[in-house]
Amino acid sequence: MCGIVGYIGQQDSKEILLKGLEKLEYRGYDSAGIAVMNEQGVRVFKEKGRIAVLRDIVDESVQAPVGIGHTRWATHGVPSKVNAHPHQSNSSRFTLVHNGVIENYSILQREYIQNVQLKSETDTEIIVQIIERFVNEGLDTEAALRKTLSILKGSYALALLDHEDANTIYVAKNKSPLLVGLGDNFNVVASDAMAMLQVTDQYVELMDKEMVLVREDEVIIKNLDGEVISRNPYTAELDASDIEKGTYPHYMLKEIDEQPLVMRKIIQQYQGNENRLTINKEIVEAMNAADRIYIVAAGTSYHAGLVGKHYIEKMARIPVEVHVASEFAYNMPILSENPLFIFISQSGETADSRGVLVQVKELGHKALTITNVPGSTLSREADYTLLLHAGPEIAVASTKAYTAQIAVLSILAAVTAESKGINLEFDLIQELGIVANAMEVLCDAKEEMEEIAREYLSTTRNCFFIGRTLDFYVGLEGALKLKEISYIQAEGFAGGELKHGTIALIENGTPIIALATQEHVNLGIRGNVKEVVARGANPCIISMKGLEEEEDRYVLPTVNEMLTPLVSVIPLQLISYYAALHRDCDVDKPRNLAKSVTVE
Repeated sequence: MCGIVGYIGQQDSKEILLKGLEKLEYRGYDSAGIAVMNEQGVRVFKEKGRIAVLRDIVDESVQAPVGIGHTRWATHGVPSKVNAHPHQSNSSRFTLVHNGVIENYSILQREYIQNVQLKSETDTEIIVQIIERFVNEGLDTEAALRKTLSILKGSYALALLDHEDANTIYVAKNKSPLLVGLGDNFNVVASDAMAMLQVTDQYVELMDKEMVLVREDEVIIKNLDGEVISRNPYTAELDASDIEKGTYPHYMLKEIDEQPLVMRKIIQQYQGNENRLTINKEIVEAMNAADRIYIVAAGTSYHAGLVGKHYIEKMARIPVEVHVASEFAYNMPILSENPLFIFISQSGETADSRGVLVQVKELGHKALTITNVPGSTLSREADYTLLLHAGPEIAVASTKAYTAQIAVLSILAAVTAESKGINLEFDLIQELGIVANAMEVLCDAKEEMEEIAREYLSTTRNCFFIGRTLDFYVGLEGALKLKEISYIQAEGFAGGELKHGTIALIENGTPIIALATQEHVNLGIRGNVKEVVARGANPCIISMKGLEEEEDRYVLPTVNEMLTPLVSVIPLQLISYYAALHRDCDVDKPRNLAKSVTVE
């Protein structure tokens, strides 16, 4: 969601901040701004819309070695210039950017700044006005910030400028991600290392309820009691070329094409001696000790979790439940005696999932995070981590992270099964290699997928995806991809469920995308297709080679039936991409959406 950058050093900060914000555009935002500080004071530039709009209003004549920047995804207050960050106190002494949600902001307003005239509708402005009040009462800036943080309830990552202290950026974090980057005669602040990879790859992780004094030549981390904390930096393992589009028109298309490479990289990373798949021994022991596994995730990761349930139950024979993180946090079911929790998150920062993880740890249960980002909050706070090795995913609509999640879940299930002496009757390494080859074939079928999108989705207002068993789960993901980037109302259903209500929505020409990759339910899904055709639907059947029939619209290369979700989803990704393209939608940054959902 929202993104933060900051710089303090000897160079002019404006371009560093703007480039940093551009690297955070993938997170989703509706406005942006920067504040730069020099001996003359603080200048704020902010505007509704894209970074390009912000660039146009920044005064190039201003030279400032200190600055902070922000991309905002609206929570409190509509998208507007007034509600955009940075926000300033009434005297303009203090300037603040903030990610997260302050749950008690209205209470704080009544108790501390009732007589202050607010300029915006945001919870963020409450913070900066309270800081100024405490300073006016005699506290120094550090003490005022610490006191303010002690009364905030909710999530925050923030960076604060005091124009009477041009040598410091004040930084604090709770629940929302934030890093401090280290340089030679400069230091930076970023909510994602990707933002400041242009200037440094050395970062210090910040923990919840810590505040930091970031200066040109030092970084001082303190807890809210004022005690200094020492922490070593880590190297951000990102390749700058991985976060560029190259010759691709959109990140989404690039990331779809990267999926065969990701499959091969996953095989390489999890392949041990004697051509066998291997994972951390402690994870296998935790899997075997569990009497039930609870997969917790959101969105695309939830859909991957449904496939993972199938794998773990069929291969390792351990019962699995899959839960939506935002619901589980407030409606926890009765747990088994020895549960293991698996959290699936591309970013490792999903706020809903982290809320569940906090509860799980308080109950004393073990947790495994499957994520694409080492050192992320979920990875750091869980007992174990399995990495996706998919490389940075920039487009809001997840593609390669989804297939990577499924592949890693299959490896987790297979290795656990092997540890229990269960014979899988197939070589997963070999089968994943076949999947990678099939993915290449599908990625090369762009013209056919574009034609399907044009034929079925050019003018439609809605679309249904149907399948059975694994195909149903993939249909859910296909529907999500289509709706989030093309804005077509799309829903995924189990094939047999249509007649229990949804078939009432079928009209002449309604597009139905049906998946038929599972032999034991092939006749059933084809019967469901006939039911909707009889009501006027326009069917597009995507089948697996060996199960195809004459009227099928596209036939997938053959892979192991259990691994079909890894290949059947690629046509759905491409069809969604071209449907959005034909409708002139912003493919990489769809409206109202954020890549990393860091607030509940």
